[in-house]
Amino acid sequence: MVPNGRVRMEDVARQAGVSVATVSKVVNGRYGVSAATTARVHQVIADLGYEASLGARSLRSSRTGILGVLVAEFEPFSTELLKGVSSAIGDTDYELMAFAGASHGGSVGWERRSLRRLGGTLLDGAIIVTPTVIEPGAAIPVVAIDPHTGSHAVPTVDSDNVGGARSAVEHLVGLGHTRIGMIRGREDLESAKLREQGFRQAMAQAGLEVDETLIATGSYRAESAVAPAHLILDRRDRPTAVFAANDLMAIRTVEVARELGLRVPEDLSVVGFDNVPESAVAEPPLTTVAQPLRELGRTALDLLCTLLAGGELEQAQVRLETRLVERASTAPPAT
Repeated sequence: MVPNGRVRMEDVARQAGVSVATVSKVVNGRYGVSAATTARVHQVIADLGYEASLGARSLRSSRTGILGVLVAEFEPFSTELLKGVSSAIGDTDYELMAFAGASHGGSVGWERRSLRRLGGTLLDGAIIVTPTVIEPGAAIPVVAIDPHTGSHAVPTVDSDNVGGARSAVEHLVGLGHTRIGMIRGREDLESAKLREQGFRQAMAQAGLEVDETLIATGSYRAESAVAPAHLILDRRDRPTAVFAANDLMAIRTVEVARELGLRVPEDLSVVGFDNVPESAVAEPPLTTVAQPLRELGRTALDLLCTLLAGGELEQAQVRLETRLVERASTAPPAT
């Protein structure tokens, strides 16, 4: 038996009846140990739950066997991406660590701080979700999902933001809406810019003029939609439909509409973007543009493993398709 606490190499050696040097050879895959002794040491390692220190393992082999998913914070979008990575990690020889990097020190530049803390000592490679800054020359291979800027300094994976936004507006126009507002994301986010671009393209294609007073800015957080929704909806010439640049803002827009005495979808249609799980259980269920969130995570992992294996990427920038999911938050405008 081993006392409570961390199992040490000495504990494994004692239990297996071998030297610490022999255990070290087995753990590090070195020659000079018989098959029978190797099997006995591995059995004791499994029985005791021994794990070599990640830091020590890194110093010995330059590899830790750990990949990281670095996010600013754990929210529905990043959580779905993480589920995608997690579902695919079992097909690799790596283990997975998730790290929220913006909990201390602000939201800009969090990925630099995270990579400095973890890269090369704890992680062999990293998937960074919506990084604010992408810089080449990191200590470890990096793949970015949905970066804030359009830089292609590192391999990236994202969705068709322009096409997705167009499909949202085309859906509303097809229902008969002509006065359509938008709650966009932060202006420094590449995805927010592209979704607004898609909104404007679809309006122009339908021959509809964009009323700039019906465009307001949020930040993708639910609470950031409250003031913009009031600005757009609390007026006599309010729109009959609103496209919000993500689901969290769309759901909060529906709540604000109710506070103002508006019924969704009878008085106001609302469309979101992302198709996070919350959108399907909202009241009413939210019409939205679905990003393949888990597939984004799986694709990023595939790119990262290719880089770690020293392979060449067929595509350094991968863009996945979106699709419109029609639910109960949209309907023809009241006559």
